[in-house]
Amino acid sequence: MADSFTVSAPAAVHDGHIGPATLTVTDGIITAIADTQTPGADVRIAPSDVLLPGAVDTHVHLNEPGRTEWEGFATGTRAAAAGGVTTVLDMPLNSIPPTTTPDALATKREAAAGKLSVDLGYWGGAVPQNLGHLEELWEAGVFGFKCFTLPSGVDEFEPLDAAQLRTAMTEIAGFGGLLIVHAEDARTIDAAPSPHSRAYSDFLLSRPDEAELKAIGLVIDTMRETGCQVHLLHLSSARGLDLVAAAKAEGLPLTVETCPHYLCLAAESIPDGTPEYKCCPPIRDRGNQDALWQGLTEGLIDIVVTDHSPTTRANKYASGGDLSATWGGVAGVQVGYTAMLDAAASHGVGLERIVEWMSEGPARIMGVPAKGGLTVGHDADLAVWSARPQTIDAAALKHRNPISAWHGHTFAGTITDVWLRGALLGRDPEPNGHEIFRA
Repeated sequence: MADSFTVSAPAAVHDGHIGPATLTVTDGIITAIADTQTPGADVRIAPSDVLLPGAVDTHVHLNEPGRTEWEGFATGTRAAAAGGVTTVLDMPLNSIPPTTTPDALATKREAAAGKLSVDLGYWGGAVPQNLGHLEELWEAGVFGFKCFTLPSGVDEFEPLDAAQLRTAMTEIAGFGGLLIVHAEDARTIDAAPSPHSRAYSDFLLSRPDEAELKAIGLVIDTMRETGCQVHLLHLSSARGLDLVAAAKAEGLPLTVETCPHYLCLAAESIPDGTPEYKCCPPIRDRGNQDALWQGLTEGLIDIVVTDHSPTTRANKYASGGDLSATWGGVAGVQVGYTAMLDAAASHGVGLERIVEWMSEGPARIMGVPAKGGLTVGHDADLAVWSARPQTIDAAALKHRNPISAWHGHTFAGTITDVWLRGALLGRDPEPNGHEIFRA
């Protein structure tokens, strides 16, 4: 006998709008949606709350195996679940080994077994050593291939130079794959000032806009040569939007993401000596932030993901706040959806746009099957956004190391109940997540 129940909400985000809805869930799948409330539904969402699809975060570093002291499958996916993120795609670094061969993917899958609180898929990596063998990873089910145009920060995941980037794109285009790119130019950064300093303004000067612009230009030129589908990771400089606009107008298969910390935090408000805010590329000024929001609303930026990239307290703080020496990365998988839902009103966008950017779009662009949106036939991955103010306490977050750029920030609402494939998750959910592979 099928396991079936109904969920009724006075406000639900589906089909691009917000309105009353009743969902029928059968064996973990949404099997019907009616645009009305049902008083006798099995689950009734409170009048002040909004029913959303779970977020799909396609940029998460879980670091296991090899650097599990930074993060791990259990802690990282538990944090995702607490923040309404029901699907994550794991980056191919900073684990050891990196996910650059089928054997390394098998090692990562073995490490993840029995630890997942949400559903999880894998990115592969494109590095100099595996060029010519990328299709083997593609056939193993990865969602695409990540590369860097400058040193990644870990020795075992090397960047691609211009010729190697062309080789990788040619190969990936040959089997219809996707390349995702960390686009900053190494020579530009090497030439920028990088003093030992606690001042955030000094760190910002060490990662200039020009580094992103030059690398984005190289990527677009190489797309034009090869026809490869490319996704630009974590755009931080709004000056890159002119290049993006021209590439899209030309019809090149380019998509772009940015992150909640670029959209909700600004350089002017970052205290000196606070490495929890350091990430690469960096959080820039408020004018840049406003331009990123405009790029989102105009469709030049396609999605918003967290780039959850945690590390240990020793890596973050051993330098005494010297921002040139500390590890860069913002731990945000639990807070990103909340931060963006909170920011919607102040930026004049509806919650349906946040869902488009953080659930529907990531699933569609990356080919994540049966995820992203309250849609008949999709997994019943649901989240409730409740008008209950909360102030973020880093020590209360679920990821492994209690460090967060969001510590102390107050939001007007919070994610409360979350369902994964129709199963209600508690605050410390059992590890019932599934592995997922490319559609």
